[in-house]
Order: sequence, then structure tokens, then C-alpha cells
Amino acid sequence: MKKSCLLFLLIFSSSADDWPKFLGPTGDNISKETGLINSFPKTGPKEIFTKRVGTGYAAPSIRDGKLVIFHRASKLYKVEEGDTLETVVKFLNKELTALKAKDRLTVENLKISLENTTRRIPRGYIPLPNQIAKHFDIEIIDCLEAKTGKPLWRHAYPTSYEDPYGYNNGPRCVPLITKDYVYTYGAEGVLVCLELKTGKQIWRRDTHKDFTVVPNFFGVGSTPVLEGGLLLTMVGGQPNSGMVAFNAKTGKTVWENIGKNTWNGTPKLGWRGEPTMIWRGQEKIASYASPVIATVHGKRVAFCLMRQGLVALDPATGKEYFKRWFRARENDSVNASNPVVINDHIFFSSAYYGEGSFVLKIKKDLSGYTEVWSDQTRRIQANNPRLAEVLGLHWMTPIVHEGNIYAFSGRNEPDAKFRCVEFLTGKLLWEQDEAWQKYGPPSKKYGRGSFIKADGKLIVLGETGKFGLFQLNARKAVELASYMVPQLRYPCWAAPAMADKRVYLRSEAYLICLDLAEKR
Repeated sequence: MKKSCLLFLLIFSSSADDWPKFLGPTGDNISKETGLINSFPKTGPKEIFTKRVGTGYAAPSIRDGKLVIFHRASKLYKVEEGDTLETVVKFLNKELTALKAKDRLTVENLKISLENTTRRIPRGYIPLPNQIAKHFDIEIIDCLEAKTGKPLWRHAYPTSYEDPYGYNNGPRCVPLITKDYVYTYGAEGVLVCLELKTGKQIWRRDTHKDFTVVPNFFGVGSTPVLEGGLLLTMVGGQPNSGMVAFNAKTGKTVWENIGKNTWNGTPKLGWRGEPTMIWRGQEKIASYASPVIATVHGKRVAFCLMRQGLVALDPATGKEYFKRWFRARENDSVNASNPVVINDHIFFSSAYYGEGSFVLKIKKDLSGYTEVWSDQTRRIQANNPRLAEVLGLHWMTPIVHEGNIYAFSGRNEPDAKFRCVEFLTGKLLWEQDEAWQKYGPPSKKYGRGSFIKADGKLIVLGETGKFGLFQLNARKAVELASYMVPQLRYPCWAAPAMADKRVYLRSEAYLICLDLAEKR
């Protein structure tokens, strides 16, 4: 038993300086890095490299000097500010070289394609000649040197995913890197295990073919997590395959749970009259939050915020400990912010239609919970059903520091607020308005954003491309430095990543590496 535990640690542990998975080494946006700068020059932090990438919302992951970025190359090229025909041709020919394709694009061929196109093309995109386009509409896993951006290997496979709401068609889930392997989960549910050294495929599961999945609003967006040699994956399969555990070495199914057996007959807490759930077999089950693994009362627990609400499971067996309904009444809504576990308390939040936030205290036998506070209870106590939520988190995961939550609240661009809230009471300590209009002039606001906590401060990337540093201060918002990164444009929805005092920022078109070290 001791030998097997030691082997697991050797396989899956990583350096504190690495960022090998979604939200960092401990899955909570916290880094142990120190010796970071506290201010920026007027030109911003030192740029180490900038790399044009395909579309997607997946942040990079970094381990042992290797960076893995997951993106998509499409038959329709997305035009970025500053693009010319020459730069487009140069970028696409690099992509063709990386794909080992013999065809090459020329400026003349691109002009002809533009002139001869008769079909309707979405705004902001240009069509490619058929001879070039046939190589694209692929999801790409690129491995780069983390310090230079130099390509090491590429793995790609075809995809036909199209976002029904007009967002980009790239992957949403962050690569997961272990000592020997890379795991990715594509927008159409393709789950792949690759050899880290070479990019060779070890195994693949097409979850939308292997399970009965009702497609989600924006494709697959819940990044899998590793626990005890199992890859815990939010598949969203009917009737009871909402969560599936795959053997991390072979890809074989080990257990599956959550769905009809979980929710059928459950009261819809917070809904008018709290009707019971009647399961019809057509429900979306997956969300856009990733499973969170934590030790609570001496046991490992997987907290899975599904579309219908929170479910606590034994990660080894899939056995359910408890559940809590948490879903907006309107159909067009999602849960997308990861739960945060602090000792035996758990915080979770939604930005849709006033659902707001909760903190629950978990019972010692893991059989259930007691509510500490919630926005719904605050409304009842105030006899005001329209009382605004103290926190409504869309896709960002908050930081909890010294008993306080730091977060960006807001569903859409006009209602973005940076807030500090007491974890155990829900009391608002301060807020900073970050509202902006995405169709107006360039904004100096962050909008909504994501954090890294490191070296006693918050490292912030706003959706507008604004990058900054803030004090961890419960009395007021104190910005130490800020910089509008020229290459970044809305939407910067991928969380920042950091390794070896280098921060990696990703937009829909660029991967940028900035140096935050005080000294090198």
C-alpha cells in the first residue's frame, strides 16, 4: 500500500513553480512563487514572447519546462487588429508546416478566395482557399518550450463543433499535465491522453459517442481532474453518467454516477413553490465548473457543481454523499464558477438571474450540510425578493484570503464589479466598479476577470486585456500596477497561468509570456 501511494506521488506530483493543471498546482489559483515585482514600467512588464494561436478559451498548463496550449485552427480565419494579407499568409503557412502539410498559401491565392466567395461569411472572418482549408477545422494540442515559446510537438484531430451562440469554436478545457502524460478534453467531448515527451496518443475516448450526452449550450467546458489514478470527467451522459471516472493509464471506464437517480424527485430549492424535479431524459447534466477535490473531515471528497446543483461524491467509487439543488429557473443559464472549499465549508455561486451565492457547512459524517448564509436567505430575511446578490460569479474562481472572498461579480460586461466579501457572513466589505461597454470605445476597465494569488498580492487579468496587481486588502481596493496589454482584446476569459515567475496570458488569438521576476 505504501509503495503504491509513493508511486502515485511520483507520477502525479509536480514542482511548486509549475502550473500543471486548471487553476494551478493546488487547483485554487494560488502559487507559492515569491520575489515578484510590485510595479510595472510604463511599457508594462518585460515581454518574453508572443505567439499567435488558434481560437479557444483554454488557459495553458506548464510543467518541467514544457507548456501545453489547446486551441483550434478553423477553415474560416478570424481576423485580428493589425492583420494584413501578408501576416495572415505567414501565420497560416507556419500552421501548415506544423501539421506537416505540403500545401502552402500565397497572398494571390488568398485574394482570389476573398474575391470569389459567394457564401455568407460571419463578420470578422475570411474564407480560405479549399486547398488550404481542407487541412483545418482541427483541435490542436501544442507543446512548447515554456521559456521561449519554441514548438516541440503537435497533436491534432478533426472537429466540426460550432458554437450555437456565436462564441468561438475552440476548446474550453485546460490541459492537464502529469510527469509522463497530457490529458485534454475537447469542445465535442473528445478525451485524449498523450505522451508528454513526444505527443504520441496513448488512448482516446469520444465521450459523446460512448455515452448518451445531451449537448450543452457552449460545448464541453468542464476540465477533468486526477485523483488516485482516476480521471474524473464531467461527461453529462443520460441517464446517470453525469460524472465518469476513467482509468488514467488506459482510458477504461471505472465508475459513472449523477443524473436521474440523483435529481429525480428532488425539490427545486429557491424556485417558486419549490416543485420536485421530474426527470424526462432530455436534461443537460454537465456544467462549466470543474470538479473540486478536497479533504473534508478526514475523507477525500469530489465536489461536482453540475447543471442541476452541487453533488459531493467519493472520488474512488462515485458514491454520493450529499447534494444541493442550485440552478436558475430560466433555461438559458449555466453553472460555471468552481466551488471553493475552506476546511469544512464550501462556497459556490452563479451569475444567472439573481441566483447569487451560498456557503454551506458540511456535516462530520458527510451526509449533508447546514446553510451558513445565502443570497436567497438574505432576500427572505429582508422581505425583499429583488435584493441584489452580494456575489454573482460567472466563470471566474474566487480567491479566499484570511477569511475574505475576492472576486469579480457580474454576468455581462455592463454589470462587472470587483468585490471583497466576508466568507462566513456574506457581508460586502468593498467594491470597485468595473462596468464597461464592449461595443463602445476602448475601455480602461478590467471588466470581469481572473486571479492568481502569489507573493502576498493578486495578479489580475481582465476580460478587456487589462493586466494588473492588487493588494490583498480587506478595507479597500488598492491597485499596485496596471497595463493594457496591446495584443490582447476582449474576450480574455482564460485564467492566467504562472511558472518560474513568468505569467502566461491567453486571448482568442494570442499567447503572451511576461516576466514578473524582481531579479533573474
